[in-house]
Amino acid sequence: MRLPEHGANSKRLYASMNMPLPEEVLDFSENCNPVGPPPSIVEAWPELLTTLNSYPDPDGQPFLFAVSTFHQVEERQVLVGNGAAELLSLLAGHYQGKRVLLIDPTFSEYRATLIANGAEVVSLQANETDGFQLPMQRILESLPKVNAIYICTPNNPTGILPTKSELLMIVEAAKNSGTDVVLDEAFIDFVDEEKSFISQVANYPNLLIVRSMTKMYAIPGIRLGYLIAHPKRIESLKLRASHWHVNGLAAEIGVWCLREDAYREQTIQHAQRERLKMKQFLRSHDCKVLDSSANYLVMKPKQDGKKLYHDLLKQGIVLRHSENFRGMDGRWLRIGMKSEKMMDTLREAMDQWFKEQ
Repeated sequence: MRLPEHGANSKRLYASMNMPLPEEVLDFSENCNPVGPPPSIVEAWPELLTTLNSYPDPDGQPFLFAVSTFHQVEERQVLVGNGAAELLSLLAGHYQGKRVLLIDPTFSEYRATLIANGAEVVSLQANETDGFQLPMQRILESLPKVNAIYICTPNNPTGILPTKSELLMIVEAAKNSGTDVVLDEAFIDFVDEEKSFISQVANYPNLLIVRSMTKMYAIPGIRLGYLIAHPKRIESLKLRASHWHVNGLAAEIGVWCLREDAYREQTIQHAQRERLKMKQFLRSHDCKVLDSSANYLVMKPKQDGKKLYHDLLKQGIVLRHSENFRGMDGRWLRIGMKSEKMMDTLREAMDQWFKEQ
């Protein structure tokens, strides 16, 4: 039995496990904003539909301008993409035949895209006993031996946010060794935009930052993301992209999303509240819980985590397995922060499970 590599596909998950799909499924395996897309997008839908009868701008305008304004960078420092997934694939193509360092456990798409593009993946395993913190000494020792390092910040699946001093130490050392640093900030907007390293791009030509619009704005269906780096890096990567690779509707929706200051702040507050409640609940049941900064957290029950996962599935409750996260091996489970009602339902089900063990 092979479980799906990603969350957010309950039908495929149940089919892979040869289990009947319940009439109602509560999916905590995906980690998009539980509120759904900003209401302004729904209201603007008739206007947005007018983009369908025109070819999109090849550079991703007007979203390109919106991103450069939002982050106060030049447009030539930005590459708009058909989701962060496309940008990761473009990057992986750039590292064909080169050595890339990954710190496990982390997002599985890094390894998948790199291997598919002929890169050599070098792995360092973060220590579970240290709470999967970055193994700084081993990273610094490895940098001269690789062409690039990928770091997810905050990390998926752990939710751990490396400190600014840790990241600066890595970026500076990588600059000296001629190593690229790819920071995946897909979940940084659930923390604080001030924690982003985009402001450092001007100081480090070896720094490339990938951002996703999917999670915060709950728009996975349209695929939209962007990469910020030195203009020469952007030029090189853009040559690998297909023409019109960002559709016009997505480019317009992205503009509306970046205007949503209140929406973002409310989402951050909601994620923090629900994460704290869930952490306290799990620790009261003797579970190990990592100190996540994102809109999800990972936990390891004192009992059998795989059994908890399967038993909840029977009730129509889907958590994110960790079978494909190296070093977690199914023993840990990731929980996306959803609506208050959904979180209450999950706690009730888990509380009953813990009592029965």
